[in-house]
Amino acid sequence: MPFQHPGEPAQPGLSLSVVLPVHNEEGNLEALWAELVAALAAIGGNAEVVFVNDGSTDGSSALLDRFRAADARVRVLDHDRNHGLTAALDTGFRAARGAVIAMLDADLQNPPGELVKLLAELPKADMVIGWRKDRRDPWVKRVTSRIANAYRNRRTHEQVHDTGCALKVFRREVIARIKMWKGMHRFLPTLARMEGFRVVEVPVAHRPRVAGKSHFGTWNRLWKGIADVRAVRWMWTRRIAAASTERARSTERSA
Repeated sequence: MPFQHPGEPAQPGLSLSVVLPVHNEEGNLEALWAELVAALAAIGGNAEVVFVNDGSTDGSSALLDRFRAADARVRVLDHDRNHGLTAALDTGFRAARGAVIAMLDADLQNPPGELVKLLAELPKADMVIGWRKDRRDPWVKRVTSRIANAYRNRRTHEQVHDTGCALKVFRREVIARIKMWKGMHRFLPTLARMEGFRVVEVPVAHRPRVAGKSHFGTWNRLWKGIADVRAVRWMWTRRIAAASTERARSTERSA
């Protein structure tokens, strides 16, 4: 079945699509699913959950099949191999059918229940992003993230505390205007602002990883992120920001 592009109207009656990239998260998926079910009950409305299996080699695929068989809201999209986080998010975004799209990681560090908090702020903005104010990661990871965030903000004229937080919600019109390239998931707030959308940041809870392992090395993530800033800065300086108004047609007959 062909995917519905986010630029098209949302599926009637479907209010929310939750996109979850998965790569070898067998140890976290059952707890994640239980928490997400509770979060969706608190949110209310009709929702779908789009799992993107990004070439998992553990038991993640079997668990996703089990969730899909038990709950009609679950969809599972399989990549042919591991393509990385940005590609998995892009696949999920393009397949999403809801009026609002939410994203979070499958590692359970971001509690799914925090989606309630972010969605409550969406009437005031087009995108709401999480801020791991009390981040529960090793100190090296925290320090390198602060360096990368500071550098990104300085070079892109931003004031985002935590562009790498996986918890984000946004209207489908936002992602319809954004082209995803490798690594660009770190710049979603900036890319959204470049298109004229309103972005707000909300503090969210964060937990240590209890199962599985991080898919990003600390230093290579730092250097790749810094290199990507150059591309985003180029886009920012070359963006088209012209405003226009259409002349009203006169109702009077010409003499």
